[in-house]
Amino acid sequence: MTKVPDPNKIYPDENVKSIVFLKNVVTNPNIEVGKYTYFSDEEPKKFEEHVTHHYDFINDKLIIGKFCSIGADVEFIMNGANHLMKGITPYPFYIMGDEWSGHLPEIGDLPNKGNTVIENDVWIGQNVTILPGVHVENGAIIGANSVVASNVSAYSIVAGNPAKQIRKRFSDDIIAQLQDLAWWDKDVEWITKNIDYLMTGKITKEKIDELN
Repeated sequence: MTKVPDPNKIYPDENVKSIVFLKNVVTNPNIEVGKYTYFSDEEPKKFEEHVTHHYDFINDKLIIGKFCSIGADVEFIMNGANHLMKGITPYPFYIMGDEWSGHLPEIGDLPNKGNTVIENDVWIGQNVTILPGVHVENGAIIGANSVVASNVSAYSIVAGNPAKQIRKRFSDDIIAQLQDLAWWDKDVEWITKNIDYLMTGKITKEKIDELN
């Protein structure tokens, strides 16, 4: 039997308290996290404090896949942060109390860009801010201090404010092969056997075909 880190424990390594397997510290049912995704922070068990403006009545979700690497001080801003913009002013009178509170808009009138989705094997650098409704595809890398306001394509590197694509990590053909391989869905024995190649191996079409 392969001995590997237990994805159902909070700490991958009990001696390192700054890294947690994220799915084991999340309690909000509107946050979904896959196996082996980790969060590195001074207080990683407080991840939900990094998901802001996430209100039950809006019912939007933060969905994070498997094997993602999330750096310290990230912030996921959810749809509750958005203000109405179809009138003269975006000012939210209805949250200020007294008579103004009676001017609550219909839920359907509030801006809602949908769920925020981070797919699998995504690396999110330190101090990144991700805005509502963004979809980050498999294998993407987001540079530290970036503000991500739009979708990020698979196996691309983005950085900046607003985050823009720096380059693709691989050719389109290789990216298609890697999407088909979906190594994050393999069993733990397969992953353990192929760790060295996954991290440092020379990437060729022939080798990826062998892995498939």
